[in-house]
Amino acid sequence: MASCTPMEIHSMGSESKKNSFNNEEKKPVVTESIIDTKITRVTSEENVDDPEELADLGYKQEFRRQLSLFGIFSIAFSVLGLLPSVASTLSFSLSYVGTPGLLWAWLIAIFFLICIALSMAEICSALPTSGGLYYAAAVFAPEGWGPLASWITGWSNYIGNVIGQPSVNSSAASMILGAVSINRPSYSPSNYQVFLLSVGIQCMHCFLASLPTKYISKINRVNTFINILFLFIAAFAIIGYAAKDDKFTHGTYPWREIKNTTNWPNGFAVLLSFNGAIWTMSGYDAPFHLSEECAKASVNAPKAIVLTAVIGGIVGWLMQVLVSYTIVDVHALMTGSGNMWTNYLSQVMPKRAAVAILSLTIFSTLMMGQSSLIASSRIAYSYARDGILPFSGWIGKVNYQTKTPVNAVLCNGIISFCILFLLFAGSETSSAVFSVGAVAAFSAFTIPIFIRVFCMKDSEFHRGPWNLGKYSRPIGALACAFVALMIPVLCFPNDKNPSPKTMNWTCLVYGGPIFLTLLWYAISARKWFKGPKASETFKGESNDSPPSIPEFFDGTEK
Repeated sequence: MASCTPMEIHSMGSESKKNSFNNEEKKPVVTESIIDTKITRVTSEENVDDPEELADLGYKQEFRRQLSLFGIFSIAFSVLGLLPSVASTLSFSLSYVGTPGLLWAWLIAIFFLICIALSMAEICSALPTSGGLYYAAAVFAPEGWGPLASWITGWSNYIGNVIGQPSVNSSAASMILGAVSINRPSYSPSNYQVFLLSVGIQCMHCFLASLPTKYISKINRVNTFINILFLFIAAFAIIGYAAKDDKFTHGTYPWREIKNTTNWPNGFAVLLSFNGAIWTMSGYDAPFHLSEECAKASVNAPKAIVLTAVIGGIVGWLMQVLVSYTIVDVHALMTGSGNMWTNYLSQVMPKRAAVAILSLTIFSTLMMGQSSLIASSRIAYSYARDGILPFSGWIGKVNYQTKTPVNAVLCNGIISFCILFLLFAGSETSSAVFSVGAVAAFSAFTIPIFIRVFCMKDSEFHRGPWNLGKYSRPIGALACAFVALMIPVLCFPNDKNPSPKTMNWTCLVYGGPIFLTLLWYAISARKWFKGPKASETFKGESNDSPPSIPEFFDGTEK
């Protein structure tokens, strides 16, 4: 079957490159037009051949494809972790402008986040590899810029994911120890207790993320069911106790009464409140990175991305509405100390019920951390496979027994252990490190979308079976505009004249590692990194290292 390759995407429209393929030296050149290829891919959704598609992208099939649409969606939904995400981001949504930050501000943010997810899903359908956005940036970029675009995208994605996972574990540990304080107000957990419990949770997650794919799929199916069940239990418990004690807010002030606690104008404070939605909706890229373990990946993986974003966004917003209308004392939550979710539950229900709901939140957080490690380890594997990471030869191996990247799991686990030591440096330091996740993820999400929208003609983009059609460019433009606005906002402090404790160190914590990776690229990597590489099976009889994408893909038929 004639196959179209990412190199054709990269070079379509350049007649000189098309004519450079030599029929005598290589197999016959693909002669199908862009329109013909697009129609074939769109109409052959039921005949997707995963190994063949992956071979077209330059990789051999190494994982077992044991994830269905629901299986890959369940992992992404577990990464999203609605109940723990809503609980942990309540302070972002509420503390800046009050309940409007939970209601219409959250709703506006979700609209744009779904635009990002739709654009990402379209790219995933065209290039269903575990390298994901990093691979897409390489093949979409203008000639000569592919390696740099891929390098920045890859490191941003990896930094965001590898830091996000231990932050989830430390949150779980803090909630477990903080639950004690509901019945023992005098108890305050120490840093070493949070650290040791976080390390124990990390070890458990490393074991679970190293299991064979079929077990990971089963575990996350159960996790998804439990996650949704716990979310509904929490919601009905809140409704029941609020109705029993008549604690529902009367009137319409939750929608309109802005309580600006920052030194910025109301409009900018509302933008700051978008942080809650952004942090909550941070796991919908997981299906992209798991696409090589998914059956019919060019169809099911993008569908999972969209389902995660849409269902997560709607259900998450409904939880925000429920919280907004059941808060007893908004001012006490906005200005009080301690965990805001714990304080909110204590306002709405008796202590025993609050502990029970908090326990469900903790369990969901543990499941969220396990799914996060699965996604981040697949990113590490794909990057090591292409030689980006130090010790790539070891990290990029698939365990012959489990057929999963166990070494990549161990690598990310070791990095997480090191990051958890920052808990001893104080809340300002650890919060600054853990806060880079949103900025790093946004940067990685948007670079390939931006290139696709503003640097490529529609005729140069080889659509997959799942695509946005004529809405592709406007939706992508909305996504890019939102990210361009929000990345600076995510780096702003609450105060105009912040002290070291109130300063937002995100720009430094994210900018520092990215600057070092760019310096590495300028000094060394630009000489040897040419983009994602083809698998060993595509080297033929040569003993050289696998060629990069621009060198390997020549538009030949399989």
